[in-house]
Amino acid sequence: MKGKNDIVKTWIKKAENDLITAKHSINIKPKPPFDTICFHAQQCAEKYIKAFLTFHNVEFKKTHDLGEFILLASIIDESFSEIVDIGEKLTDYAVDIRYPMLLEEPAMDEAKEAVEMAEKIKEFVLKKLHLKGENND
Repeated sequence: MKGKNDIVKTWIKKAENDLITAKHSINIKPKPPFDTICFHAQQCAEKYIKAFLTFHNVEFKKTHDLGEFILLASIIDESFSEIVDIGEKLTDYAVDIRYPMLLEEPAMDEAKEAVEMAEKIKEFVLKKLHLKGENND
């Protein structure tokens, strides 16, 4: 059975895989799959926040609402309120983006912004976990 630290590392590894997928997909020719990029950016952010919650032994329900995860994290560290706007913007990409006619197809600038937001959440969480700059392999 995996220990807490192993689970945290697994969340981070899975988050990194989503970020890698989002970043590399931007370069797909002739037209990148912007919806997929946004989805993976959201998934990256979600998994980083879940890593933080797991590290602090906070149980969370099965949802893709980043606002809900950030609210839980802000109970431990009030500064999480700084990223609530980013989380709310990314949340739509968890489910709605995957279904026709729920959201408009995003454009390149929106996909790039989603990746940038995921990277901000990544850096924010890693700093809170004191892992910034460490190799998480």
